[in-house]
Amino acid sequence: MREIVIIGGGYAGFYTAWRLEKSLRKGEARVTVVDPRPYMTYQPFLPEVAAGSVEARHAAVSLRRHLRRTRLIAGRVTGIQSADRTVQIRPVQGAEYELHYDVLVVTTGAVTRTFPIPGLAQQAIGLKHVEEAVAIRDRLMTSFDQAASLPPGVERRKLLTVTVVGGGFSGVEGFGELLSLATAMLRSYPELVMDDLSFHLVEARGRILPEVGDEPGAWVVGSLERRGARVHLNTQLVSAEGGHVVLSSGEEFDSALIVWTAGNAANPVVHNHTDLPVDDRGLLVVRADLRVGTDSEPVTDVWAAGDDAAVPDLASPAPGAHTVPNAQHAVRQGKRLAKNIVADLRGGRVRPYRHDSFGVVATLGMGRGIFQYKRIVIKGFPAWLMHRGYHVLAVPTWERKVRVLAVWLTAALFGRDLVSLLSVQHPREAFVTNGDLEREDASHSIDKVI
Repeated sequence: MREIVIIGGGYAGFYTAWRLEKSLRKGEARVTVVDPRPYMTYQPFLPEVAAGSVEARHAAVSLRRHLRRTRLIAGRVTGIQSADRTVQIRPVQGAEYELHYDVLVVTTGAVTRTFPIPGLAQQAIGLKHVEEAVAIRDRLMTSFDQAASLPPGVERRKLLTVTVVGGGFSGVEGFGELLSLATAMLRSYPELVMDDLSFHLVEARGRILPEVGDEPGAWVVGSLERRGARVHLNTQLVSAEGGHVVLSSGEEFDSALIVWTAGNAANPVVHNHTDLPVDDRGLLVVRADLRVGTDSEPVTDVWAAGDDAAVPDLASPAPGAHTVPNAQHAVRQGKRLAKNIVADLRGGRVRPYRHDSFGVVATLGMGRGIFQYKRIVIKGFPAWLMHRGYHVLAVPTWERKVRVLAVWLTAALFGRDLVSLLSVQHPREAFVTNGDLEREDASHSIDKVI
């Protein structure tokens, strides 16, 4: 029986495995997915998870529940040797070992791109995983509780200052949702007023949301600023040491919450630990049919899709264009990849990946959004409804669709569930300290060092 190994259980990997299960005949091949997490993260929901509009577990699709005929290995691939058809696996528990494959699918996904900015690694948090979105939400809510017990001043101002670095979709959606959450929370905190809030969006380029046109992008900036936020264009983060933000414009302020969403980088496994061909950005060289390699030099039985693959964009009029790294492409590439693998196994014809965009849609907070398809632009509440409608249809499995809809309907009736569970990140603290204030202070000091 042939062994199909899929590296990564994200969008492209999950959909490839899911479609292979439905298409492969019994005994035709065995599918193995290698990923350290037991779930696929539906990343478009992360801004709403951070804002409390979607439950964290509902943005995670269980691999074991939905890939019933796939072997799942909890671990990371640390090396790929296509010359001898093996991958090096480091399991979550146990020693590293080699796994042989007959067909390899690389869908590792990109990682958050960072820079050597002083204090960034110690103070900032990303918005790429469910755990990060939950931590952002709990930290903001906890800051409200702490600020409400302080008099107006520097400490209160710092607790209620939020800085998001990166003006792409993740950054703008996360920023808009957090601003919406903070504004809604003010109703529960009579000690605080709108002027206590300070929200900063920092973008190195001269505009945000590069996927939309200049005019819609400018409208988004204006919409955020009318809600009391500051948008810093053509500005970079220079330092974040101790939560003290220094911008390239010369502006400085203290911020208790710093969220970093400034782009993606190639996965280190693909970039540094494989003999597969990569381009100057560290992405896998991929043909239009999703085979790794070029038309003249394909790599036998190796395929790739998603954020770490430079897939030719056949729908673009620009020569040499590649598909943008987003969920829309990753999902459809995964489906096409599964069909091509099955066709190749059976000696059939494989087809190139081609997908015309449905347009782009983004949430800017509760009841606010932006949608653009070619020259058609929709703003405000209708765009927000379109965002929710599209993503509840796009999230995989009916089980997840129903759960998300139920949360949205409940929130529409009773409002968001504004409860912080920050202590869940340190579940043993109460047990270890047993109410001793000195032990609690020591525990907090250790947490800050870590």
